[in-house]
Amino acid sequence: MTPEQLSDVVRSAVAAAVERGVLSVAVPDEVVIERPKNPEHGDYATNVALRLAKAAGRPPREVAEVLAAELRGVEGVSAVDVAGPGFLNVTLAKDALGQIAVRVVAAGEAYGRTEVLAGQRLNLEFVSANPTGPVHIGGTRWAAVGDALGRLLTASGAQVTREYYFNDAGAQIDRFALSLLAAAHGRPVPEDGYAGDYIGEIAAQVVAAEPGVLELPEAEQQERFRVLGVDLMFAEIKRTLADFGVVFDVYFSERTLHETGALEKAVARLREQGHVFEADGAVWLRTTTFGDDKDRVLVKSDGETTYFAADCAYYLDKRERGFDKVVIMLGADHHGYIGRYKALVAALGDDPDVNLEILIGQLVNLVRDGEPLRMSKRAGTVVLLEDLVAAVGADAARYALARASVDQQIDLDLDLWSRQTNDNPVFYVQYAHARISSLLRGAADLGLPLGEAGDVDTAALAHQREGDLLRALGEFPRVIASAAELRAPHRVARYLEELAGTYHRFYDSCRVLPRGDEEATPVTTARLWLCAATATVLRNGLAVLGVSAPERM
Repeated sequence: MTPEQLSDVVRSAVAAAVERGVLSVAVPDEVVIERPKNPEHGDYATNVALRLAKAAGRPPREVAEVLAAELRGVEGVSAVDVAGPGFLNVTLAKDALGQIAVRVVAAGEAYGRTEVLAGQRLNLEFVSANPTGPVHIGGTRWAAVGDALGRLLTASGAQVTREYYFNDAGAQIDRFALSLLAAAHGRPVPEDGYAGDYIGEIAAQVVAAEPGVLELPEAEQQERFRVLGVDLMFAEIKRTLADFGVVFDVYFSERTLHETGALEKAVARLREQGHVFEADGAVWLRTTTFGDDKDRVLVKSDGETTYFAADCAYYLDKRERGFDKVVIMLGADHHGYIGRYKALVAALGDDPDVNLEILIGQLVNLVRDGEPLRMSKRAGTVVLLEDLVAAVGADAARYALARASVDQQIDLDLDLWSRQTNDNPVFYVQYAHARISSLLRGAADLGLPLGEAGDVDTAALAHQREGDLLRALGEFPRVIASAAELRAPHRVARYLEELAGTYHRFYDSCRVLPRGDEEATPVTTARLWLCAATATVLRNGLAVLGVSAPERM
């Protein structure tokens, strides 16, 4: 019996007590089931009696005794105790606890998936680096966390579209084109331009693609370097992200907002809402009405639209595509962006608390030999995604970046994450999966297949370490659901590390395969199912993080 199943059992107990007239309350939509810190207090605990006591008009312990009486008659429950002010401690029958292993193996890849976010259509925008240079370490963190979050939300029932917004219009693209043009002519890069070896590389590719480009008039040269340079740079961005295991459903071009009239449409919509005014020859949005610290310009006095106007048009486009909520992941330097974006959402007639979610992530520092690593030869000033992958590998990079809460700054030790030892968290988890895979191969060589689920004596899993492992496996669906709702992929990583440790302790205490001439017993079969279930959860959890689960290491 998993925590989710026990939650339903407790709800049914409340309903039965209400129906019999011994309890007068509304049956709760959800019952929280937790694992006691002390295993001697049972397999699971719930505070449902404390939650219902006020509505029932009775002391919590009295409500708990009523529910305990109902639960003691449930098949699969061996004991129910009332503790403290009114907690219910539930001990499952051994076969009921052991059935978790069978359920996990039977569910396979589906184990851990829930429907807690079913019906939600979410647009998840992350990375969205300007196509003026390779993906740097900050964007790499968002690539790892954003992709993991997309997988989490999908596993929890949401319909998720991963989207990359590339700013291929505006002043930064002009500076990029001028930087390429200067490199092609062998001139110094403009003072406000982009530096790094990649500028020369892209410039050379433009010239190779159009050999006569440097003979065109200057304005035409700049335009060709702009168009081809952006295409080449963005193709490289997409390639490096794909090599990192991150592929987007939609790559949205800012330029299309200018070309399709979407900007004018958004300004007109805001004007209809009554929040647009003109001053100093410019068109403004009165965002202070909605809590912003100052009003924002939509169209400058020279007739040029602003980035903020593009933000308005882009948000409107997402909503018109049918998304219930727009989720945007931004770096720490964009914290001031939140107020104005909430204001534009409100000005368009939406509720920022319902239709918008902005996640802010902190910086990443790379450390090697105890010293900060600050520079990439190719980029000139920053560390790139490809530098990190070259140093530790894609799996370790993804795991390391997703393992910490996004609101925490990371000091990522390249020496640690490149080691093939148990102090490297991703190695520790992957090794647990490889260890189980090796054991299951050994069982097959001995002619000990898992067999049919109905033939497993789950009551044979009576050792304390087996119970610890079964309860840990039962937690996985709730970990996934909680991590999705809290937008916290790091909770999955920490759970996997705890699970790996729990498995290693089980393995050290409970011999799985027979030795020498020993015969296999029902305990052997049950433990093989427990090992297979653990491998399934490790594999599913690593998949959520976009990390492989090797069978050999």
